[in-house]
Amino acid sequence: MEWSDVRIFLAIAREGTLGAAARRLGQTQPTMGRRLKALEAATGHMLFQRTADGFVLTDEGSIVLQHALRMEEEAVALERQLQGSTRSLEGMLRISCSDWFGLHMLTPVLAEFSLAHPKVSVELLTDARLLNLSRREADLVFRIRPFTEPEVISRKLMHIGYGLYVAKGTPHPTAGDGSGFAIVTMDEAFAEMPDVHWVTRMFPKATITMRSNNRDVQAALCARGAGMAVLPRPLGDNFEGLERVEVPEAPPGRDTFVGYHRDLKRLPRLRAFMDVVISRLASTG
Repeated sequence: MEWSDVRIFLAIAREGTLGAAARRLGQTQPTMGRRLKALEAATGHMLFQRTADGFVLTDEGSIVLQHALRMEEEAVALERQLQGSTRSLEGMLRISCSDWFGLHMLTPVLAEFSLAHPKVSVELLTDARLLNLSRREADLVFRIRPFTEPEVISRKLMHIGYGLYVAKGTPHPTAGDGSGFAIVTMDEAFAEMPDVHWVTRMFPKATITMRSNNRDVQAALCARGAGMAVLPRPLGDNFEGLERVEVPEAPPGRDTFVGYHRDLKRLPRLRAFMDVVISRLASTG
């Protein structure tokens, strides 16, 4: 049994299809299929049931999964510790954050860091998912929820204020009413976010007409007159075609936290990047 085949097994178990697993690992689908067959031959068991909806673990596959997860944990821990012991300012640094934060907050920081450390290759993943630091899905994560994992070193980086915006030159809604106004807000998966509750409470007679999990899409829709939107001020204040509405009660802001695995705390490229991040963003309100 080869570890590379176990990685393929785990990817298929997590993604449910060969195609999605192949994209996750950067391999071709035929290669994934061949390596899965090789692993099943090595174990002497069918590990997945092929269904119309994708791959489902068999009983034997479920047993293999538990051991494979422990194998992965040890392999990734070894990789993290070796990475954390290196002294060179070069190599890959994988960073995860939300789309709007990456575009409007991190790109200036990344550009500055790249000019100072050209041998470090940065990969920025703008993903709504909470990527796993232990599995090295990312080396450094920015998110609006505090980190609770004991193996993660984290800190509150900044507080970001939010504002209510409408298209420039259009009427402003009246707090407590909102009759005749439309709202552009987050999609149903993020319906519990504080700004969603705030805007529907503040303007109970307004109608939600557009939803998106992308803040830049919300801003663009708002600027084109599709409805008012609650946006992070670093985005809304600088987005062409928007103007901020003065309201008696400001929308709730959000804290941003940054975290990385403790095994990487001495990694020079991560420490160098954190120095730039803290110097440029930690004091932003």
